[in-house]
Amino acid sequence: MTPEQIDAMFKRVFEEHHEGRLVLELLVQRFSRNAVTVGGIDAILRTYQQSGHREVLDHILLRINRANGVQDQPEEE
Repeated sequence: MTPEQIDAMFKRVFEEHHEGRLVLELLVQRFSRNAVTVGGIDAILRTYQQSGHREVLDHILLRINRANGVQDQPEEE
């Protein structure tokens, strides 16, 4: 599969399919967390753990965005 085909697959599954949209929303609700700011080293470790969970969501959303023609990074003028 080409990268474009993979991007289109992510879009179909998570954006165009009704149950896929529901699954993505549940994943966002569960794994999208703000940084922990209270608790010293434990807060830092918790924030790193949450960041690891967030990477999966970021990857899914990146693929969907690419399939929709959104640039990875905005071009500078």
